[in-house]
Amino acid sequence: MAYGLPYGMASRNFALCALIVVFLYTSLGQTPPKSEVLPEFLALLENHTVTQGRDVSFTCVVNHLQSYKVAWIKSDSRAILAIHTHMVAHNPRLSVTHNGHNTWKLHVTNVQPNDSGTYMCQVNTDPMRSQTGHMKVVIPPDIMDLDNTADMLTTKENGDLLLRCRATGNPEPVVIWRREDGRNITLRNENSVKRTARTFEGEQLHLRGIQRQEMGSYLCIASNGVPPSVSKRYYVNVRFKPLIKVSNQLVAAPVDSDVLLQCYVESSPKALNTWYRNNGVKLLADEKHDISEVTINDYAYQLNLTVRHLDKSDFGTYTCSAENAFGKMEGSIRLQELQISKPTTVSTRNTETIEKHTWHKQTEKKGKKHSYVLDKESDLIPKNVGHTTPMSRRNLSSALPNIANKSRISAFPAPAPAPAHSAPTQLGAQKPPFNGVKSLRDSRLCHVGLVVIVLMILIHD
Repeated sequence: MAYGLPYGMASRNFALCALIVVFLYTSLGQTPPKSEVLPEFLALLENHTVTQGRDVSFTCVVNHLQSYKVAWIKSDSRAILAIHTHMVAHNPRLSVTHNGHNTWKLHVTNVQPNDSGTYMCQVNTDPMRSQTGHMKVVIPPDIMDLDNTADMLTTKENGDLLLRCRATGNPEPVVIWRREDGRNITLRNENSVKRTARTFEGEQLHLRGIQRQEMGSYLCIASNGVPPSVSKRYYVNVRFKPLIKVSNQLVAAPVDSDVLLQCYVESSPKALNTWYRNNGVKLLADEKHDISEVTINDYAYQLNLTVRHLDKSDFGTYTCSAENAFGKMEGSIRLQELQISKPTTVSTRNTETIEKHTWHKQTEKKGKKHSYVLDKESDLIPKNVGHTTPMSRRNLSSALPNIANKSRISAFPAPAPAPAHSAPTQLGAQKPPFNGVKSLRDSRLCHVGLVVIVLMILIHD
């Protein structure tokens, strides 16, 4: 009697057990034995702040990966982007690279705002291991077009204007206003209280009671720390009636010269400018007249009229006229002839004759004034006395008082003349011979006195 299962049946059971063991081994093959070294990350997943449009990549370094797989997941949306080097997400801007060892990279090109968020590098262990990194997409500022037309930036003088500048970006931009020419911005409140500022912060700039000096270009500048900053230019127009100022209302010039006539004009919009004569004739640019304009600022300029080779018919009144849609203004300039007298020339010979004649008259007057009793005998003076040298005249003048005094005291012969370099007398010290008239007169008196003294000595003897 035989015991046990038939041989065929035992073979089938053995095969079934073998299949179950193989299945279990295959199914549980991903679970490592307790002695297996698990994968580990060598570095943290970095965070990125990237400007829109740039490229960025996350790097994940894993050691001891063995048969495990690396996957990339966007955490906030729980979307699987890639497993190993196989892309799952259908996004052409995403890609994954592997260096063949332990480094995986997730590349994002042309970064867009919706790419911001948390990214995860994951290894499918049990439990799962992962690292996360955050990407922040920043956007440079941009100024929106609010369809401001030229009419919206134009007003009459003393009117109001509202300038709006809306900026976008991430982070939110700061908007400031300033004038393009660097001058201060004039701000007025509802009560017309005025203040000035270099810059103004805010998306809206309200210009109240605006004046002609405030017209020009204003800049709206938006910045948020992400380069580049952007700006937009707003041109403010202020309309008003022309104004004319004439600094020189009366101009004189000689015949055959050129003369420049000027009128200062303020006008917005720019006026139609014309020059007229006093008879109402409009002047045009030609060989006789040169007409030009010199711009001073956005609303002011100088009108110039040059009249060449003046003749008698050119003198009279000239009128400058400026006219625009808000009114008309005129200014007048009177041009008159400037008479230039010809200088008279006197010859050198005539001048010398006049000076000599004057000198002789002064000599005669002073001679009479300083004459003494001896004037009656002046006829005894030799004719060549007037031609003595200055040294001789000075010596004779010095000797005269001493000789006269001694002749009155005694009857001895007259002493020798005083030395040529004797000190001047008190009379000479009081009245120095500063001119030729006095010196000549003193010389004559000395000779007369000397002759009289000699005669007296001879008679006495």
